[in-house]
Amino acid sequence: MEDHWKRGLSNAWADDLFERIRARTVGVAVIGLGYVGLPMAVEFAKAGAKTVGVDVDQEKIERINRGESYILDVKAEELAHLNAQGLLRATADYAALKEADAIFICVPTPYTKMKAPDLSYVEDASRGLAAHLRPGQLVVLQSTTYPGTTEEVVLPLLESSGLKVGRDFFLAFSPERIDPGNKEYGARNTPKVVGGIDEASTRLASALFELFIEPGKIHQVSTPKVAEMTKLLENIFRSVNIALVNELAKLSDRMGIDIWEVLDAAATKPFGFMPFYPGPGVGGHCIPVDPYYLSWKAREYDFYTKFIELAAEVNQSMPFYTANKVIEALNRHGKPLLGSRILVLGATFKKDIDDARNSPTVEILKILLAHGAQASYHDPYVPRITFNEPVMGPVGERVLESIPLSEGFLEGMDCTLIAVAHSCFDIPWIVRHSRLIVDAQNATKGIREGRERIVRL
Repeated sequence: MEDHWKRGLSNAWADDLFERIRARTVGVAVIGLGYVGLPMAVEFAKAGAKTVGVDVDQEKIERINRGESYILDVKAEELAHLNAQGLLRATADYAALKEADAIFICVPTPYTKMKAPDLSYVEDASRGLAAHLRPGQLVVLQSTTYPGTTEEVVLPLLESSGLKVGRDFFLAFSPERIDPGNKEYGARNTPKVVGGIDEASTRLASALFELFIEPGKIHQVSTPKVAEMTKLLENIFRSVNIALVNELAKLSDRMGIDIWEVLDAAATKPFGFMPFYPGPGVGGHCIPVDPYYLSWKAREYDFYTKFIELAAEVNQSMPFYTANKVIEALNRHGKPLLGSRILVLGATFKKDIDDARNSPTVEILKILLAHGAQASYHDPYVPRITFNEPVMGPVGERVLESIPLSEGFLEGMDCTLIAVAHSCFDIPWIVRHSRLIVDAQNATKGIREGRERIVRL
């Protein structure tokens, strides 16, 4: 950790906290032990910081305290080792936050049915923290949100404790950049953006992250709003470009052009082009949500993000488009969707992970069931899916369980939809034993046998 973060600090609380960070005697707390919070808690514990995680999910708490992992990117043996050393524990009691020197808020930020921001988790976490906030602590919000949340929502709740930011405690925003399943970039080597309420907050948060992040990968910005907007830009950039290729995929289909061949050809250009690929929809916590967070906040300034919202609409149309490809494929084979047996392969929002948040597969299953299909799914990473909110017509509350694959089961399906191309799927074997394939991921590229039974997005 570099001493330059300390230069110019005049606040005694800031100076004391910096010394604790440098000596690695700092205590860390993480509120929210999901895909963002748990990996970060593990990294701080590995760096020698005594770390406590706070969550409302009792099952998560018990598993962490038994040294068991429920996230693929966190190794169980690593968790067990940290637990045995007394470096990492979990609790539901917010009183444990009083022991920490730095507290990270890593809770979900979903949207409502009307696509408005739902900051209830952030607000609850901030209230719970305010009740135990003490002088000298650093608070860092990591949950993805609209510009202004740190200062307009979190700060007033924390100052309701009677403490004053910059004088008694410190506050910053640093967007999470977790990419589940990414084997190349993780918490240690992914650059971190940090924007504090004041200079001391920015420097302290930067120094703290340097406990486990590689040197030179901390990027400071002037305000929390800049950091908040940075995260939205990163994800909206992807949303817009994915929407572009999704729309071109629809047009190419009508024109009789192979969009996958077009993309392969365009990707040969060594400058000015970055390939994005079409699919059955976007999922996860960020890309489907972030455009609506920004568009909601923009209206406060009488500004309408038409381009961004249009891209989000295109992406949200893809589960319907994919389901319609299944209907068309069945029609060409003389089968109506009503009563047809449809198998959907993959339930996560991308390949080789166990995260099914906002997965397009769930929406596709709802559409198929609402049209009277006998729809089922297979995914070794997702044992069951529960849903009760219809996308098109009532389907009732449903709990679907992943169906094991076998030759006989595949052969009994009227259509198999490849929604997610997990590496563990034996695609040639699946094609060989399926009557009809709708491939939404170009997973059948290069397969020659049975080509007449394959319909690509």
